[in-house]
Amino acid sequence: MKSITDNAFRGLLIIGAIALFLAFNSFVVINPGQAGVLSILGKAQDGTLLEGIHLKPPFVSQVDIYDVTVQKFEVPAQSSTKDLQYLSASFAINFRLDPMRIVEIRRKQGTLANIVTKVIAPQTQEAFKIAAARRTAEESITQREELRQDFDIALSQRLEKYGIVLLDTSVVDVKFSDEFAHAVEDKQIAEQQAQRAVYIAQQAQQEAQAEINRAKGKAEAQRLLAETLKSAGGQLVLQKEAIEAWREGGAQMPRVLVMGKDAGSVPFLFNLGDPDEEPVAKPVDSNDRPLPNSKSGSKVSSKDLF
Repeated sequence: MKSITDNAFRGLLIIGAIALFLAFNSFVVINPGQAGVLSILGKAQDGTLLEGIHLKPPFVSQVDIYDVTVQKFEVPAQSSTKDLQYLSASFAINFRLDPMRIVEIRRKQGTLANIVTKVIAPQTQEAFKIAAARRTAEESITQREELRQDFDIALSQRLEKYGIVLLDTSVVDVKFSDEFAHAVEDKQIAEQQAQRAVYIAQQAQQEAQAEINRAKGKAEAQRLLAETLKSAGGQLVLQKEAIEAWREGGAQMPRVLVMGKDAGSVPFLFNLGDPDEEPVAKPVDSNDRPLPNSKSGSKVSSKDLF
């Protein structure tokens, strides 16, 4: 009797273990950011398994889980530009799988690794060829953002039919052939030299214009001075300025100062004599010669000149 009871208990334990095993294999948990595909006897079933708990037949079923969050891969690409220059680039591709098309992706592309190598990489190459062929090599440098936008549009349209949503791309690196790189460098040097030549020419033109302005100003000043001298009292102004220049410059006064009576001459002859003696005025004739019978005139101090 006891043995029968022990056997029954063991049977219940086995049945319970089997039931528990079947229970754990009869459902699957899909976490946030994931999507699952249920396959029964190797055939993918319609309908994506989204996050939550889902039942599945034990032993004969399998659930493939895909990450539907943002994925990032760097993909290289090569192409020729509009002017037949070699151009290579590396792109950072941000994408995610469409959760509602996971079953289709499972049937056609398989795993995520296959998606990258068999879909994204070749489609990136083709999209880059389309974008690069629209521009020359120089425009690919100066219009880098436009190049990226054209690449995004072309790649997005190509990946959409595979259930892949393109979120963003960025150009990691762009390389040209060595010959083109040297040509660009030589062109930049030539442009800098040309700009310097233009600057030097402009500077010379400005200096020439400055000389012209200074010459015009000097000519205008001389014209005004000439008009001043032509006016009444101009001769006296020159005489006064000459005497003041002698005094201020420390030069000695001349030993003989002739002043005739005409407008262009000085009316008296002053024999200054020794520096300590005061000048004596002597009468002169119309030809500025001393009169023969004239005696020494009165002494005239230098302050009586003006």
